[in-house]
Formats: sequence, C-alpha cells, structure tokens
Amino acid sequence: MRKRLYISTAILSLSLAGCSIVQPVDEEEKTAGLSPQSEKNIESKNQPVFKSSTENTKEEVNDAEGNQPENPLNDPKEEENSENQLTVVDNPESIQVVVNKQRKLPEGYMPPNLVIPDVPFYFSEDLPKKKMRSEAAQALEKMFAAAEKDGVELVAASGYRSYDRQKTIYQGYVNQYGEEKANTFSAKPGTSEHQTGLAMDITSAQLAFKLDQSFRQTDEGTWLAEHAHEFGFIIRYPKGKDEITGYTYEPWHLRYVGEEISTDIHKQELTLEEFFGLYPDNE
Repeated sequence: MRKRLYISTAILSLSLAGCSIVQPVDEEEKTAGLSPQSEKNIESKNQPVFKSSTENTKEEVNDAEGNQPENPLNDPKEEENSENQLTVVDNPESIQVVVNKQRKLPEGYMPPNLVIPDVPFYFSEDLPKKKMRSEAAQALEKMFAAAEKDGVELVAASGYRSYDRQKTIYQGYVNQYGEEKANTFSAKPGTSEHQTGLAMDITSAQLAFKLDQSFRQTDEGTWLAEHAHEFGFIIRYPKGKDEITGYTYEPWHLRYVGEEISTDIHKQELTLEEFFGLYPDNE
C-alpha cells in the first residue's frame, strides 16, 4: 500500500500541475555531462528520458592528488588477474569489491542471492533492475524505513543490471554521442557497479522520478548525503571527484560496502578508489 501511495500521490500532483510524467530509466541511461536540453531515449517507449547538467566551478572540484591517511581497512581482500589491460577481480562477491574503468568483473559473472527489496519503486513490474544482493537489499530496506520516519520518501529506480543489458546501454550511447563522451557517464560492459548487485539508484517524486544532479537539492538527496553511510551505503560518484572515479557526479547512485567502511569513507570524504588506493586510468 505504501508503494502505491507514493507513486499515486506523485502522479496526481504532477497531473494537477499540468506536467507530463517523466520516469527514470537505468542509472547509466542519463545525460550526465550534457546540457539540460539534451535527452536520450535508448529504452523502449515505456522507458522515459531524463536530463542532467554537470558544470562545476573550480571551487567545487576537490584536490584529487591530496595524500590520504593510511587506514588498516584499505584492503579489498582480492587477488587479481590482468586481462586486456584491465584487472579482473577474483573475489567479485565481496561487498568490498572495487569495480571501475580498470577493474572488471569476471566473464559471465552474476551475483548470488539476488532479491527484490521491500521498498517503493517508480515502476510496478518485477524487472531485473529491482534486484539487489540479499545483504544490500536488507540494508536498503532499513535505510528507506529510517527515511520514512524522518518524513522523507525515497523511491528506488535501478539496481542489478546484467552484462548484456549494460552492453546494450553503453553501445547505444557510443552510437549517439561518441565513445569519449559516453565514457564520462556510462560504464563499459563488465565494469558497471550495477552488475555486482550492490548498487541502487534512488530518486524522488519531487523530480518526477528522474535521475538528475539536482537530486542533491531535494529533501531525499540531502537526507541520503547525510545518512546513507549509517546503513552501509556511500554516494559512489561524489561531486568534484570525476578524475578519480572516472565518472561525472551522481548523487543518486548508492553503493553498499558495509557500515564500517561506509562510515570511514563518509567521515574522510573519500571515494572508494581513494579508500583502497585503487585509481582508474582516465587518460
């Protein structure tokens, strides 16, 4: 009932305002780095379009070269193999796994124990992108419940994504915008965090369920920035860290790493790459 109420209320309010309803597609299906007027439509007619702008001032960009304090937890606990100049992680099931432009998941990897968390989604169909690994899904449920108690209505948008799904999304963006531009906001297949089952994109009715950088200015985005770490989640691609993560700012992309690590990362204002000392090559 709670899920239906959220969506129904949002639709009604938007209709009364004379607005068309725009729902988000998968996390990578966005226009991060493009002008607000630019739109994408890689999905089917039932899948919406969303927009974003990523211009940052010099004052907003953090120093990516600063020395970070040593931390005894900075150990991804993985053995690795090199394949086509990328590192293939040997322990993809670890909740500490680091997946980025230089670190890919093994071929054919599918995370274990995928379940659908009992939280509101912007769509009703039981699509694969509703799923997360069980431990992450339980933490997500606790986080959504805490937000609700604080009067904040989070809405889930996109979780697990298969290799083949990511391949389709990425290639569509390459075809439309060119590889260099696509690489700033879309992951190559095998290197997407969504394939780990540990990530979830979150949105709100206030944004008509879009995935947009302005999410940070909503009540939901503000609440997540302040409290997500208490439940084991981090904002995976923070503002001003593009040169480290390899991707533009995504205040909606939550990644589960466990409460101890998420708290340390939050307090030190680090990325996952900085915390573990694993930096992608963005050249």
